[in-house]
Amino acid sequence: MSAIAWIAVGSLAAWGWLLLGQGFFWRTDQRLPARVDPPVWPRVAVVVPARDEAEVLPVSLPSLLTQDYPGPAEIVLVDDGSSDGTGKLARELAERFTGLPLMVVSPGEPEPGWTGKLWALKHGIARARRGCPEPDEPVLGGSRADGHQADGHPAHGGPAYLLLTDADIAHEPDSLRRLVAAAETNGLDLVSQMARLRVATAWERLIVPAFVYFFAQLYPFRWINDPGARTAAAAGGCVLLRTEAAVRAGVPDVIRDAVIDDVSLARAVQRSGGRIWLGLAERVDSVRPYPRLGDLWRMVSRSAYTQLRHSPLLLGGTVLGLVLVYLVPPVALAVGLLTGDGPAAWTGAPAWAVMAGTYVPMLGYYRQPLWQAVTLPFTALLYLFMTVDSAVQHYRGRGAAWKGRTYARPEAAPDR
Repeated sequence: MSAIAWIAVGSLAAWGWLLLGQGFFWRTDQRLPARVDPPVWPRVAVVVPARDEAEVLPVSLPSLLTQDYPGPAEIVLVDDGSSDGTGKLARELAERFTGLPLMVVSPGEPEPGWTGKLWALKHGIARARRGCPEPDEPVLGGSRADGHQADGHPAHGGPAYLLLTDADIAHEPDSLRRLVAAAETNGLDLVSQMARLRVATAWERLIVPAFVYFFAQLYPFRWINDPGARTAAAAGGCVLLRTEAAVRAGVPDVIRDAVIDDVSLARAVQRSGGRIWLGLAERVDSVRPYPRLGDLWRMVSRSAYTQLRHSPLLLGGTVLGLVLVYLVPPVALAVGLLTGDGPAAWTGAPAWAVMAGTYVPMLGYYRQPLWQAVTLPFTALLYLFMTVDSAVQHYRGRGAAWKGRTYARPEAAPDR
């Protein structure tokens, strides 16, 4: 056999292993587990870190203010140095939409060693755990959350759960109720849902479903949800966290410099003995638009090299792996058909077929045409370029940049 045929055999073998041996990552059936309503609904604080989010807040924040939650709950929006009037807009929306009470806090610039989001979460969580507002602290849009927790203590004793949700995430009215019921019924310390991202433009339709597909391949949901497994991950847009688990794990302080904060959070909770769960959302959606390729490119490249631990060795292995797994099958098929190399075509075609077959469920979840599965090699090539660009930007000192902030390389970060 030719060299390309042998390489295609390796790609087909890799796909056989991915199909059966990687936690059935390609299936999309990991949804909120079975649940029953608790006899008494515990108190929840919703913490929303927000930096320059005036564009999406009119869609996302009302969905939180109008949550149909039977127990006491309030919202703490952390205005993280916004320059577009995010805090003012949040107050106006709270006055317009009756429902859960809203507090807006502004912690100032992060201290050295903290990422912006985790600095915002630190202050939002601290404010939520202090309980009811001070007499002179404004609360908008609802009552002052003076109910009782499940254990009978007054609400000012602090929330039993924290819902950490991004400012671009919109929730259906029963989202909080379903999350809390799932945690209470199954004894979970962290319940996270991968919000359904927007797929309105051609570039979004091409890249977004693959983003979730690749994430699930890296962190198979079934492995995460197995109590005895060691794999840990979460989706930062929607995380319900038991407060006592957060205290036990020492978060957010213990992960204060994490750029990929959701995975770091899940690992910290798991290491401290907490039970975690991650699945695809049915009633939680991201409303942030990524209309151009450049927008999606920045979303991926800002953290891709961080995911590889800033390791040139892991970068090289990732590039080779992407080439072998995603690019070799169509190349081998094309070479085989053009040159009459039967073995190359016979191995490239089934490898590509398995690849496309594993992508079909994710396309179905995103309500996209199933024929789009054959385009996955092209999308993988784009992700390969994004990953390499992430490394290039890192070594230029511009890695992990987000909304005007660039975080230092680990070796250059200040000592703790």
